[in-house]
Amino acid sequence: MTAKRRDQPIRDWEDGDQVSGFALLSRKERRVDRNGREFLDLELTDATGSITGKAWSDSQALDGEYEAHDFVAFRGHVKLYKDRPQINVTDCRKVIEGDREHGFDESKLIPSTPEDIGELWARLKEIYGQEIKTPCLQRLAAESLAVWGQQLKEHPAAKAIHHAYRGGLLEHVVSMAEVGLQLCDHYRELDRDLVLLGVLFHDLGKLTEIGAMPVNEYTKAGRLVGHVMFGRDMLLERCAAIADFPEETRLHLEHLVLSHQGRLEYGSPVVPMTAEAIALHFIDNLDSKLAQLRNMTRAGGVGFQYVRGLDRFIYLGDLEDSDGGDADDGDEPAQAKLQL
Repeated sequence: MTAKRRDQPIRDWEDGDQVSGFALLSRKERRVDRNGREFLDLELTDATGSITGKAWSDSQALDGEYEAHDFVAFRGHVKLYKDRPQINVTDCRKVIEGDREHGFDESKLIPSTPEDIGELWARLKEIYGQEIKTPCLQRLAAESLAVWGQQLKEHPAAKAIHHAYRGGLLEHVVSMAEVGLQLCDHYRELDRDLVLLGVLFHDLGKLTEIGAMPVNEYTKAGRLVGHVMFGRDMLLERCAAIADFPEETRLHLEHLVLSHQGRLEYGSPVVPMTAEAIALHFIDNLDSKLAQLRNMTRAGGVGFQYVRGLDRFIYLGDLEDSDGGDADDGDEPAQAKLQL
């Protein structure tokens, strides 16, 4: 049933809905169709998800003064294209301060971890404050968190594939550290201190490789150098700040960072060649893969879905029941009109 949705989460939009409200404009590209008519290829994002969109030649949005990464006020209608929802944007403009009176709130538009960032940070501090026993590695962890902790709390872990939202890097590191502890309890030959420091540093270079939310785009340095090398440089910087840091330990930590992608074609300068490096790679791989499936399930995915990061179809289960709620009657309160 067609509904009018004002300030409703993107994940709730359905085919035929007339929608309006505020969003983060993740992408804006001007293109030309086969008939020579200009249109805009867009992507709107909020804290619940994103949707691709088009502003065609007959839309007031075509020549609006707004750019990618702006917060925008928009109006449009949803339709299915190749079995996926897409929005035809009929009007759009950059948000102004007065929009706060009409419901604009940045925190609702920036994709964020569903977990509490404060709680995640407390779990991280507890692990790295209590579980590491080697004195030089205790200091390495503490000083590294003191330098980069605030960025770690806010940063995404990737541009798109996994944990690609505010707090995503922190969520990823905490999850990996907790799995690492359990793995080291089972495989007692593993050096838990090295595994934990490998977890902490393996993706730390993403603080430089990609921008913080809401931009979440690769930086020039990120594309030219990459997070693996940045992470190794950050490790060496902190090791050098600790007098008489053991050379053999530093070398092993370097190997953990440089090999964590697992394969040369995936961006690792070397492949894992120690037990800890093998463990780190599989912990990272498992956490990132399951995060992709979890995000698809949160977005309402059911049945067989193609997962680009896994290059295969994955079965997400069947939709067994629904909430059975009544559809919106389509009435839009006068006070909620979008001031475009």
